[in-house]
Amino acid sequence: MGKNDVTNRAGENDKEKENLNLLTSTQIVIHDALKRLGFKENAFEMLKEPIRMLNVRIPVRMDDGSVKVFTGFRAHHNDSVGPTIGGVRFHPKINEDEIKALSMWMSLKCGIADLPFGGGKGGILCNPRTLSFGELERLSRGYVRSISQVVGPTKDIPAPDMYTNSQIMAWMMDEYSRLRKFDSPGFITGKPLLLGGSEGREEAGALGAAICIEEAAKITGLSLKGARIIVQGFGNAGSSIAKFMHQSGAIVVGISDVYGALYDPNGLNIDYLLQRRDSFGTVTSLFDGVITNEELLEQECDILVPAATSNQITVKNAQNIKARIVVEAANGPTTREATRILSERGILLVPDVLAGAGGVTVSYFEWVQNKQGYYWDEKEVTDKLREKMVSAFQQIYAISKNHNVNLRVAAYMVGVRKLVEASEFRGWI
Repeated sequence: MGKNDVTNRAGENDKEKENLNLLTSTQIVIHDALKRLGFKENAFEMLKEPIRMLNVRIPVRMDDGSVKVFTGFRAHHNDSVGPTIGGVRFHPKINEDEIKALSMWMSLKCGIADLPFGGGKGGILCNPRTLSFGELERLSRGYVRSISQVVGPTKDIPAPDMYTNSQIMAWMMDEYSRLRKFDSPGFITGKPLLLGGSEGREEAGALGAAICIEEAAKITGLSLKGARIIVQGFGNAGSSIAKFMHQSGAIVVGISDVYGALYDPNGLNIDYLLQRRDSFGTVTSLFDGVITNEELLEQECDILVPAATSNQITVKNAQNIKARIVVEAANGPTTREATRILSERGILLVPDVLAGAGGVTVSYFEWVQNKQGYYWDEKEVTDKLREKMVSAFQQIYAISKNHNVNLRVAAYMVGVRKLVEASEFRGWI
């Protein structure tokens, strides 16, 4: 191997590392979007990092009497448009850079859906599978006590995320209400209906992605009825997307969870799988003939939906993707370089900041309902969500055509505009 080969290989490795770093990759696309919109460099300096990043330590009394200290995070990306909003995830592998990137994506989602919010994101470094019900409650309440000074219905509004649910949101709301000494349903979204939650919130993220799948199928001339779909991930989002697609007449040929994947070119029995999945979305351990998640991504299909975790489609497998459409239901499942490869191959990629905007949109609806004390039925929530998602998709698709860019860049262009203009009006830049 010659010196030039070694240099080229090193350069490729550096580029791939850059792509796999969610924060760096996000900053690069934001910078590109701002330049295409004609904004000055100070706009990028304003948006390249969260305006506020809080790291906390949370002592929790465990069931055996010992005390374990957990690390938590809360990021506020930009609050020029309004309060920040974003989920809280419980996960053993989160880090500060990931939380920062996720808060930036929340800002983009809010801009894309035309919501009066900036992006926030939080998380606790833990493995919820190993914690008892009581330990989860004490951890949830401890997190709220740690961040109570920087959150609230007019400051920063938490919501469910990976491995958190309506019960955890209820504990957090109750703890915040105790601290403030008045009932504060608008402090948090994704709550149980009995405590001020919204109809349709639990499946809002999946429904938003399903609406994007429908719109993407229309513009590519693909009929959903009979279309072959692979959904990587079978948690709350992935399982609901599989259900929606099955109900639409599509054939779900592949699903996966953390333990592996199932693939059948003739279609899977989705109703049966939904009945057998556990609370963490795992089901494949019940079957023989399981393949890996990596193998599932490269199987034949019309529509591929990565709904698991980040960095699943990279330069290593982008050339092997056999779908006509990729719809990102997870956060950051496709690296920047892989996005370029898919675009060059003529594969339509619907980015996460668009396909994943359904959850925060219905969180906004919940916040509005809490403020007015009047609650909508599920049809009204669904109709309003569909209106928002279709409008956002059509706007982004038009911009991608007018500026000759892929949908990811177009979505970032839409997402950053309000943040910059609001920051200018406030005199920040």
